[in-house]
Amino acid sequence: MIKKQMLSRARTRKLLDKLAAAYPDARCALNFSNSFELLIATMLSAQSTDAKVNQVTARLFAKYRGPEDYAALDVDTLQEDIKELGLWRMKSEHIIETCRMLLKEYGGEVPRTQEELVKLPGVGRKTANVVVSNAFGVPAIAVDTHVQRVSNRLGLANSMNPELTERQLCERIPKHLWSQAHHWLIHHGRRVCTARNPRCHKCPVREFCQFYEQMQKEPKLLEKVFEEKPDKKTRGRRRRPAAHGTYGS
Repeated sequence: MIKKQMLSRARTRKLLDKLAAAYPDARCALNFSNSFELLIATMLSAQSTDAKVNQVTARLFAKYRGPEDYAALDVDTLQEDIKELGLWRMKSEHIIETCRMLLKEYGGEVPRTQEELVKLPGVGRKTANVVVSNAFGVPAIAVDTHVQRVSNRLGLANSMNPELTERQLCERIPKHLWSQAHHWLIHHGRRVCTARNPRCHKCPVREFCQFYEQMQKEPKLLEKVFEEKPDKKTRGRRRRPAAHGTYGS
């Protein structure tokens, strides 16, 4: 990631207005009907695409309704249910442990604060922010792989550390826009500002983008940043980047 100066607050507001206009229907890509289902879906999303998670949870949520159902499972059974997803062994253990803790410590209810959520096995700051924001309407910015990349390219942040990126975004973006800005950045990262070969010619916020400005000044950096090195296993073919879900990785 190329280091750069961050946008001024005035330009940040203009950029946010442009993103709002470009992605008016931006929302959480995971399917859920309550806070518990969102918690499970988000825990499953690491190293998996949102589409695949939604396929798995469509079956999972029909089979198991609440934390008591998961808590009663043995790990092998849940592993079989979610083995299409990345990190399925670890996820199965964490989900069962989390559900048992929900029953023991929280009366089977999902905690409504980030501080309590991160106490659950397998639940980090990113997952906690997704849950409080989308399930409980608490302003929050979850820094996933898309938010991390896009915010640094645009100049809304200048850190490779997700927690520092979150703090920088929260300092620069008005609190009432935190949750929506999170979705705007994700949509922009998935549709335009992709990890490799971003579609800068279609970018609605190109005029504000620090990354794009630097690429115009130093075109050779474009090749350096986006070059795709051959993978030995593919014997010279261009390597495809790994798939990531919205909240995974």
